[in-house]
Amino acid sequence: MADYTGGDLAADHLVVLVHGLWGNPNHMANVAKALRAKHPADKLYILCAQRNSGSFTYDGAELGGERVCSEIQEELQAIEARGGHITKLSMIGYSHGGLVARYAVGLLYAKGILDNVECINFTAFASPFLGVRSPLRGATNHIWNVLGARTLSMSGRQLFLIDNFRNTGRPLLAILADPNSIFYKGLAKFRRRTLYANIIHDRSTVYYTSAIDKTNPYTDLDKVRLNYVPGYEDLILDPLHPVEHIPPHSWKKLTFPEAVQKFVGRLPFMLALAVLVPVGVVAYLLNSVVQTVLSSKRIALHEKGEAGINIDDYRPPVLINGLREAVEDAYEGLNSSQQQEYLGLSTDDEEETEEEDEETEEEETDEDSSYGPEHDVSAPLLGSVTEHKHRQQQQHQQPLPPNFALDDHDGDEDEKAALMAAAATGRRASEANILRRERKQSMAGQPTLALAPCQFEMIQALDSLGWRKYRVRIRRNRHSHAAIIVRMDKEAFSEGFVVLRHWLNEEFIV
Repeated sequence: MADYTGGDLAADHLVVLVHGLWGNPNHMANVAKALRAKHPADKLYILCAQRNSGSFTYDGAELGGERVCSEIQEELQAIEARGGHITKLSMIGYSHGGLVARYAVGLLYAKGILDNVECINFTAFASPFLGVRSPLRGATNHIWNVLGARTLSMSGRQLFLIDNFRNTGRPLLAILADPNSIFYKGLAKFRRRTLYANIIHDRSTVYYTSAIDKTNPYTDLDKVRLNYVPGYEDLILDPLHPVEHIPPHSWKKLTFPEAVQKFVGRLPFMLALAVLVPVGVVAYLLNSVVQTVLSSKRIALHEKGEAGINIDDYRPPVLINGLREAVEDAYEGLNSSQQQEYLGLSTDDEEETEEEDEETEEEETDEDSSYGPEHDVSAPLLGSVTEHKHRQQQQHQQPLPPNFALDDHDGDEDEKAALMAAAATGRRASEANILRRERKQSMAGQPTLALAPCQFEMIQALDSLGWRKYRVRIRRNRHSHAAIIVRMDKEAFSEGFVVLRHWLNEEFIV
């Protein structure tokens, strides 16, 4: 890595690389190598974040972002001390590193550092913008979302959207996408925002979250026609017209030999799930217990200012208006075994009304709720019946408005309770309206995924920033999450070099 990072004093453009969950700086080696091959050391200064690696990534995007922000500040000061001067900044995040990078950008914005540099590129490779909550309804959804959220310490709670960030009553990822937040305003300063999302075989960060999309037209590639960017080996989809739906009468029907071949081709993966995942799950859970305990201790030290960072310097108001491979494989195996579910259509509403009414009395006496003390969206949320159930369960657990925190309000407990009740009522109405709107927009040919209300809000807010979205179809390896940036030197990951070449030739601005 040392051969590709750093730069000359003549370089005026700092590029920061941030790796993902369970990762380390070496995961970004081929990204740094490709950057350096294209742009010499007197043009780019490359910084690969070091302080948020390995098990430290369990500590959440907040602590990770504070660590990365601290590194950037120190690097800028060191360059200035040596006689250099940085006038441009680019942030490159891979997987969970994309969220960490967004948090760091918000802190840099709040500190005024972005006022002194030109923000050029913000690029995310396979990053979970909307979290990793599985868009499912039913028991499978509940088990996976609850289990996953509680086995990755703070990062898990944030990724599954059940954390309560800074007493706002909202998850961190929702705050990151709030137009009134420092994170959103910092991200808006970049001249170009680009993302690359795998359409298949990404077992860690599925398509909808990395592409900021409420639909997924790539669940059955036999029913669509893909349009590719010329010159990139039928790998990068056209950002403006990525896919065309094939009429049902033209769908390719598999012959019996083809069906057998397809089934046989999936056997190794199915056997791996059946044999290796149970073993991996045990390792995953045991490791998660250990890492969660260690992470909790690190977070406690960090909050006390005893982890090498003065947290007061990194806690501005966020709202301006108020067994590692086995562990990772087990997580990915569980995540990839889920099947996506969709919203009902608006025409379903009348059919479901009677059923909804019949369940009202039963729901009012149901004491079993999957919602914890925070705003837990791991339970089913969508469809008319489940929307009603959600409203019933949320009567005492609704988040407050974006600019509301109990710590900001003096007064007695009755006043606080009244404020909470009023905020809860408003939030329930808002979420119901969001779900109703999305059902009306859902189409039979391309139904809307059964996402949580806050995820729909994130999509709307992030899309309004303007993203250059590139969908990627990696075929040679079923671990496309690692292949997209060539996370390690394997021939099976070679398609990732095409992705990096496209990024540097077509997207990256010097």
